[in-house]
Amino acid sequence: MLLAYFRYLSRARDEHALHSPFLFALYTQVIRAKTGSKALFAPIRALRKELRKSRQVITIADYGAGSKVNESRQRTVGDIARNSQKTARFGRLLFRLIQRFEARNIVDLGTSLGMTTAYMAEATKVYGGHVLTFEGCPETAAVARQNFEQLAIQNVAIVVGNLDETLAPQLAALDSVDFVFFDANHRYEPTVRYFETCLAKIHNDTVFVFDDIHWSDEMEQAWGYIKAHPAVSVTVDLFWVGLVFFRREQPKQDFILRF
Repeated sequence: MLLAYFRYLSRARDEHALHSPFLFALYTQVIRAKTGSKALFAPIRALRKELRKSRQVITIADYGAGSKVNESRQRTVGDIARNSQKTARFGRLLFRLIQRFEARNIVDLGTSLGMTTAYMAEATKVYGGHVLTFEGCPETAAVARQNFEQLAIQNVAIVVGNLDETLAPQLAALDSVDFVFFDANHRYEPTVRYFETCLAKIHNDTVFVFDDIHWSDEMEQAWGYIKAHPAVSVTVDLFWVGLVFFRREQPKQDFILRF
């Protein structure tokens, strides 16, 4: 990832390179913006600190590419919280994106301990949105469920099981999806398959966010496939995550922007 990061730094641009009003507003008002009152996220931050200290041991059922830090199936909650969770910075970015597009039907592929999911759920409270989150590991899902209860989050439903078996039937029950966060299986074939499965439910203003697009060669290949897909109009590479838009009124463009 180090070489990929240096390539990103050499190519990334800021708002001065953006001529599209849509992208300029997205970058200045959402991507690089600050998120409201810190008090809003205080409960999530406090719980995240608590989880990092947890010595509770759980058995991981991993259907994805595994961890680059700890491959053991027996892991403490603290280890997961320290090494396998997106930082609060990215949680706040998802929060801003969801509120910007007023996403109501949100799909989260990869619950883990639920901290990132909590940011997404918090974003929808003002207009009654709902998060459908998928987790392959039953014991991890149980911890996430406890965390949602502690945070008094009620607009989240957890689907437990192998995403290869759970995603399609759950999506079939939805009329459409407004926002999808892909953070489940960091390999080429599953990532592309989940992307294409979710495509069946998009509309013009749907937003997809892909985690760790430069995590491995396979993820970079998957990102290349997604960028080239005819349904995709605009992509934004922020290195750690990739944003995907389907707006028919936008010319097809790919952006690499500083975050």
